[in-house]
Amino acid sequence: MQLGDLMLVKAVYENSVLRPLEKLDLKEGDLVEIEVKKDAVDRLGGLVKISQRDVVDEIIESPELEPF
Repeated sequence: MQLGDLMLVKAVYENSVLRPLEKLDLKEGDLVEIEVKKDAVDRLGGLVKISQRDVVDEIIESPELEPF
């Protein structure tokens, strides 16, 4: 998702490198800031049984749930 200059992109950490899961609208050499948040479902740490993780991810990431 892109909001002005802000891009929200999921990434996977592999072999000490963050790999975005989608193409980024960046030019070679662009400097970026990264805020790292663990997946919200992972943070539940087994407190809740989740059978449809994709649905839960979609709900958690919904802009309607953003704080005021």
